[in-house]
Amino acid sequence: MIKAVFFDIDGTLLSFHTHQMPQSTRTALEQLQEKGIKLFVASGRSPRALAEAEHLLRFSFDGCVLLNGQYCIAGSQVIHELPLSTATLQASIPYMKQRQIACEFVELDYTYLNHVNQKVLELRSFLGPTVSQPPVDDTGRTLSHTTYQLCAYISQQEESGFLTHVPNCRLARWNPLFVDVIHELGGKAVGLQKMLEHFGLSREECMAFGDGGNDIEMLRFAKIGVATGNAGAPVKEAADYVTSDTDHDGIFSALCHFGLIE
Repeated sequence: MIKAVFFDIDGTLLSFHTHQMPQSTRTALEQLQEKGIKLFVASGRSPRALAEAEHLLRFSFDGCVLLNGQYCIAGSQVIHELPLSTATLQASIPYMKQRQIACEFVELDYTYLNHVNQKVLELRSFLGPTVSQPPVDDTGRTLSHTTYQLCAYISQQEESGFLTHVPNCRLARWNPLFVDVIHELGGKAVGLQKMLEHFGLSREECMAFGDGGNDIEMLRFAKIGVATGNAGAPVKEAADYVTSDTDHDGIFSALCHFGLIE
């Protein structure tokens, strides 16, 4: 029996076209909550970026798997965190400067860029008002502030070369313009496991929805992994079920298909 459902935010709960959560999705969440099913977000967003989307979501979740699993909270309790090491960050900065790679450095309550390029501008146009525009700041902050994730604006072809300069890390991509850089022992699946353990639940009792490459491990981990219709081919292949896209009642339809709501 499914007792917990995890949802990616951008492209899953929130539409890339309207930048809103469809009413059918809201109705589905309310029905799940009435049945006592625990509801969670599982996102690459930081706590601050999640707060920026709260006026769009307008829903209270039981917990949040944030920063691709590197920071997990249930209410006011932090149940798991896994930041990047200072050594990793210091190893990557000279390479990014040499190659003129734009990168976001993500802390819990602050995100900044080393510089802005065309890829950054393209992403801002794509995401619209669902996210703020990080300022450019000094990467020397990495010596005195905890960084949980990098968002490197590189193509898929550049990934292997980039990864050699960020030791003890792995990559999680959900957009062609950039890739999330996280601790090698992290990921959304790890975050889900930590959250389930906190609530005394098992992976056999959870369901997950996603649309991006960074959701693949989460969909494979869950008892039932659902890809929205707007997901890419690799995400759909990793899922147990493919529903319609976010703008066409995908979440509601899938939950009806599995008998969790009516």
